Amino acid sequence: MKRVFLMASSKQDPVILATCKQTRFHLAEGKGSGEIDIQGLDIQIASRSSQGQDAEASGTGKSKARKKDKSGSGLEILNGATLRLKAGVHYGLVGRNGTGKSTLLRAMADRLIPGLPESVGIAILQQTDIDVDPLTLVTRNAAALEVGEVLAKKEPRTVLQQVVQSDKARNEITRKLKILSQALEGHEDSLAPVKAIRHLRHEARQHELFLAQKNASLRSGARGLQARKDLKMAESKVEESAVCLEEDLTALDNSKIQEETQAAVELLADVEAQFESINVLDLDQEARKVLLGLGFKEADLDQPFFSLSGGWRMRCMLAGALIQSADIMILDEPTNFLDMLGVIWLETYLTRMRELSDKTVVVVSHDREFLNNICEEIIILKDKTLTYFKGNVSAYEQDQESQKLYWGRMKEAQERQVAHMENTIKTNTKIGKKTGDDNKLRMAKSRQKKLDDRMGVEVSASGGRFKLSRDRAGWHDSLRAEIEVPADEKGVSIYIPDAPDLRFPGPLLSLEGVAFQYKRGGAVVLKSIDLVMHMGDRVGILGLNGCGKSTLLKLFVGSEEPTQGKISRHPRLKLGYYSQHSVEELQELGQSAPAETGLSLLCKETEGVLEEGEVRGLLSSLGLPGRTASDVPVCQLSGGQLVRLALARILWQMPHILVLDEITTHLDFHTVLALAAALSSYNGALLLVSHDRYLVRKVIEGKQNLDDDDGAELEAKTHDEGDESKRRDVVVLKAGRLQLQEDGVDQFEASLQKRVRKMIA
Repeated sequence: MKRVFLMASSKQDPVILATCKQTRFHLAEGKGSGEIDIQGLDIQIASRSSQGQDAEASGTGKSKARKKDKSGSGLEILNGATLRLKAGVHYGLVGRNGTGKSTLLRAMADRLIPGLPESVGIAILQQTDIDVDPLTLVTRNAAALEVGEVLAKKEPRTVLQQVVQSDKARNEITRKLKILSQALEGHEDSLAPVKAIRHLRHEARQHELFLAQKNASLRSGARGLQARKDLKMAESKVEESAVCLEEDLTALDNSKIQEETQAAVELLADVEAQFESINVLDLDQEARKVLLGLGFKEADLDQPFFSLSGGWRMRCMLAGALIQSADIMILDEPTNFLDMLGVIWLETYLTRMRELSDKTVVVVSHDREFLNNICEEIIILKDKTLTYFKGNVSAYEQDQESQKLYWGRMKEAQERQVAHMENTIKTNTKIGKKTGDDNKLRMAKSRQKKLDDRMGVEVSASGGRFKLSRDRAGWHDSLRAEIEVPADEKGVSIYIPDAPDLRFPGPLLSLEGVAFQYKRGGAVVLKSIDLVMHMGDRVGILGLNGCGKSTLLKLFVGSEEPTQGKISRHPRLKLGYYSQHSVEELQELGQSAPAETGLSLLCKETEGVLEEGEVRGLLSSLGLPGRTASDVPVCQLSGGQLVRLALARILWQMPHILVLDEITTHLDFHTVLALAAALSSYNGALLLVSHDRYLVRKVIEGKQNLDDDDGAELEAKTHDEGDESKRRDVVVLKAGRLQLQEDGVDQFEASLQKRVRKMIA
């Protein structure tokens, strides 16, 4: 077992501890194939104090004690897992919130996992603080992280420059080129080239020391002895270069100055050759193409990067990851800030990448359709281990259902067989003892032996007949493995209470000829909007970012007044509005009141209408049970938990219509499925704005089986036959007008795919 630590930025920050099985065959240098196969991978999140104690134990050589205490030293993410990535394959990583998906990706990108080849470059997009310079976040290559980690942070950069400079290898070459050029071109200071060459040599030797330390910690035996010798040599070289940096350069003689100046000239020539080998023009063109595909306009590319909003900065970071020449690209929720056009463009881009290159891609996303369209294999993070399935998410779920059915039937059949055998054994034993029939007793004993030793799995892994010497070789407590039926995962809990009766009929909301503009004489955002909502209606609004969807919802809820037209509301209407900024509002509230919990907040807002028990029940029905609601401050809740709390703030009034604007942004894959099921059974009206195609198809169009289009259409029609008045419309907001999509999401998706093909061609 070998381990690597992630050093935290402060004493209070947690660290990631990664260990795995290693052999000398993993350590061949210069032979990286772009594939990863790491056995026995353990990952924990531990405190700094635990790290120090563990390091101290490592120094005393008490490996057994470390192994014994390891399970209690921190939060365990993986235990004995196998991390296997094949070159050129696109993987989808799925798992519930809190299982450690982002921690695993971080450990890969920061090279905390022993056995990751140095020659394999890794680019990553993480959902981190968008105010941090993406240069330190987007890519982690084989170069030492401490060398030139932050380059010109204070220097203002345009959007295009920011994306282009995300290339770590190019940045390092550019940095060295700048240092050497300025030193050699400066005529005032003759010692500048000496300072520059000594500084760069010291950095190079620090990187060599970093690699030597890593090799010495991994190797053993004769190779380990040589690695420790190399480590001592690297340490002495770093000490020597450190002394050179502190040396008084004015005391150098002219011959030494000329010698080191010549070394600087030669290094500059090498760096210039490396820079010329990089086709900067192609990189700029690729960055421009990617930015335009992600929704930027040509004029936006010259805007300052730090003037952008958080969502557009994340798009820049995504573009920076896409243009990397890395062997492995990791994308953590890349669709969060994209509209449907951007999502479809990214799907097409990744699909073409799979055809044209052998780059490995690992994606985490809550967008089911996106994962289905781009992933060839699924990695399931569950029960602290990694399992693999060849196929997309829908195929995996179908396989799980068939496996449950198959093994369930086998177990039921075997239970019936066991019951029959036990009854036969009991009967034969009774008759044999009563009549003295030894044959009956031998038969009972034989059947008992079969019952004890030969019950269990009766088929091999390939589906053939079970053979003990082949399928279960070695010593075991029983000769056959016990039949295990795959258990359903503990479901994500979301329940939406039904809307109360209105007492007298009528439309909930009615928009007649509504138009809107923010400033008199300014651009008209909405034109001639006509829309009527009754109880049970389902309307999904699609459209590109900036087309006015959120503005239309503000007119619905009354936070804006129309410039023209009329909006009528039922006199007893209760409306629940989830805005796309609801989570951010709760985060700000949590920061201003650090002690506020979800339970205390909702008790205040209900103003005694609901008792504490009823508030607890509501929060629990939305997935915030017990102490999560009463003890965890709002400022410490995750994004998905904040979405649930925001829903509770509008559902306690039992609204007749729900207006939801991008509700899936902070939810994980499984929670989106639970939300779709809850919304589908809601009896009130629903107005939904979302870029999630699965959610719109499931909730608005009413499709039950989205993996079978014919069956889905049939079930949707059957579902609506009982209530012809229920309306299920998908509309697109374009040029300020609502356009009905007769074929639903499929029609809008087809138009966007046609547009993307023109963009990429």
